[in-house]
Amino acid sequence: MIAGADPLFAHGVTGIVILIVLIKVVVGFAAWMGAVTMMIWFERKAISDMQSRIGPQRWGPFGLLQTLADGIKLFFKEDLVPAEADRLVFKLAPYLSLVPALVTFAIVPIGGTLHVAGHAVQLQVANPPMGILVMLAMSGISVYGVMLAGWASGSKYPLISSVRASAQMISYEAALGITVVTVILVSHSLTTHGIVLAQGQGVWHWNVIRLGVVPFVIFWMAITAELNRPPFDVVEAESELVGGFNTEYSSIRFALFYMAEFMNTITMSAIIVTLFFGGPAGWVPPVAHLRWVFPILWFLVKTGIFAFCYVWFRAALPRLRYDQVMDLGWKRLIPLSLGWMLIVAGFLVAPGWGFVMAAAVLLASVVLAIAFERGASRATGPESVLEPVGRRPLPEERLRALTDREEG
Repeated sequence: MIAGADPLFAHGVTGIVILIVLIKVVVGFAAWMGAVTMMIWFERKAISDMQSRIGPQRWGPFGLLQTLADGIKLFFKEDLVPAEADRLVFKLAPYLSLVPALVTFAIVPIGGTLHVAGHAVQLQVANPPMGILVMLAMSGISVYGVMLAGWASGSKYPLISSVRASAQMISYEAALGITVVTVILVSHSLTTHGIVLAQGQGVWHWNVIRLGVVPFVIFWMAITAELNRPPFDVVEAESELVGGFNTEYSSIRFALFYMAEFMNTITMSAIIVTLFFGGPAGWVPPVAHLRWVFPILWFLVKTGIFAFCYVWFRAALPRLRYDQVMDLGWKRLIPLSLGWMLIVAGFLVAPGWGFVMAAAVLLASVVLAIAFERGASRATGPESVLEPVGRRPLPEERLRALTDREEG
């Protein structure tokens, strides 16, 4: 099974094969850590430019070594553990946020296939037969780092953050998984390499176009919520929860959480490129010595664009309220992703079935819209079971009229 997914193991496991695997692991890890360092610097520098500030400038040219300086500083700070904390879980939690990002990045193809010592070597650390399932498993595990960090801190604000993380993960994991299933339906493969090959015939074969853009938008929103990036960063909302789940962390453990956010940002940008934008696919010049270079460049450019979009989101978008985050996940993304998957499956069977499924989904959408509208009216109207929180003593129109009269 492994040989079928990765041609490197087609002729068994030899010393050369083990050496190639070790080189891929070391090079992949080094490139990934370098990308994370650059991403931290780039986000700080880009946001400072957007806000008319200078940003990092003291360490290295253009402040490029600022991340290294911050890491050294945090490494030598005192590592504090709260008296009421669960010490084992408190120390383990940062690694549960860090390791899934590393494992997920390992299955991302960043280039084509090279031939080394008579072996076909794919430019990705690993290509398991069910790589997409590995990605889904890691995205589910990563939230445990946030959950356990908040729970083990022995403090109320981190605990509230961990509860938010649990609810947010459940709300968006379903929509995320459904869009991935939609990609698998049209790609006929569970491996990331197979999904890239299915999009290799040109731009019009990229899944973002073949699937009608909607699954891509849903996946991007869901994965942004999974990453706790703005505008979905209610887990670490400093205006409500001090610092959120990592309030009680210091020294290198705080640095691990800080790095994990940027690691996941790069990894999930690469996953978006792999699933919807052809991965390293792109125009390649008819020059033998450049045919392996250009796919890597295309992959870096595409991933860099999405990484910049995450920086842009942080600088431009306000944080959503927690109830808005929940409504978007349950009432919008899950029904839309499920309906779109059924339509795609219908068209894959036959055009007639596709139109039947489209009609059924449209009817279900109308029913859901009516149900949501009635539910909202019951939540705030005279039939409300619970008293509304934060309601003004006067209706908004009456308050506005009184205010205008006083000003006049």
